[in-house]
Amino acid sequence: MEYNYLGRTGLRVSNICLGTMTFGQPQIGKLDKDASHKVLDRFAALGGNFIDTANMYTRGVSESIIGEWLVRQERENFVIATKVRSPMGDDVNNVGLGRKHIMQSCDASLKRLQTDYIDLYQIHNWDFAVPPEEWLEALGDLVKAGKVRYIGVCNLCGWQMQKVVDLCKSGRYPAVVSLQQQYNLLCRHPEFEEFQVCKQENLGVLPWSPLKGGMLTGKYKRGTRPSLSAGRIGLVAQDESKAMQIAPAWSQYENNEDFWKLLEAMEKIAKNCGKSIPQVAIRWLLQKDVVASVIIGANSIEQLEDNIGSATNWRLSKEQMDELDTLSKPEVPYPYEMMWRMNTNRVNPYHPAPLVKNTDG
Repeated sequence: MEYNYLGRTGLRVSNICLGTMTFGQPQIGKLDKDASHKVLDRFAALGGNFIDTANMYTRGVSESIIGEWLVRQERENFVIATKVRSPMGDDVNNVGLGRKHIMQSCDASLKRLQTDYIDLYQIHNWDFAVPPEEWLEALGDLVKAGKVRYIGVCNLCGWQMQKVVDLCKSGRYPAVVSLQQQYNLLCRHPEFEEFQVCKQENLGVLPWSPLKGGMLTGKYKRGTRPSLSAGRIGLVAQDESKAMQIAPAWSQYENNEDFWKLLEAMEKIAKNCGKSIPQVAIRWLLQKDVVASVIIGANSIEQLEDNIGSATNWRLSKEQMDELDTLSKPEVPYPYEMMWRMNTNRVNPYHPAPLVKNTDG
């Protein structure tokens, strides 16, 4: 793999990050401990040093599985990221971004991970019940205590990102260094706001769901509703009330001509490059200059190896990037369309160019 700096920090991470939401009890469709450890072993053997989890993944089981593996490794060789925000019990204070929950959750995560520190501790989402000053101060105290090295955020919108960045500039809190956000060829609206903040403020972007729950793998075919056994999309296709960001409704794409044109182009590019369709989807992300590392999930060694085949020793050409950008381009609403159109020729080399114009970092 290749190694990138995580935003403006001195921390270098593999450009593929192993997401571990698939680690847990096999009876609910996740990998058991032995299978998870095999995936971790192979990821490390292929050069991966960046592992992402969250305390909510199977209510702590994912962290525990990683901890049992990590304790047998050279700890300093790995960058471990986890998250806090979601409910972890029935107590009224065991949820959110209040100081009590953050402190309690960090200690619990450290115990499950069997480590003295977390490299990147991230809030999993905004908490409307808690002012950001409270959770930033709590995270700052964890950094001062040596329990956390860097802090990051996940799943925020533009105004929230800018507010947090501005608060950190006061000097009272540690700087936020990264944004973990859904980003893929079917979800590009973070380019309008959140990534503009990241680009202006030098934060690293960590895309999750690079294959949009499987919709960008090429395994689903036009006119054929996925079966119940066909992964997350198959489950949702049979009961669309269960649709979510990591498993979108089949009806959203079933008769969407733009979607099928995009898949056809991806298939053509994959054949021309001697790669798989998922590798093309991930490579497109890796060539965006705000992206520090792409978070992938893996249900098997074969899936892991295929996804990591996007990491190094090849690139999509400018023409291929342009084609994918054009076919996946979202509708640009007001005021973005007007703002970008009126600034087409306003390029100042001493001021960061708009992200929308950057197709190949």
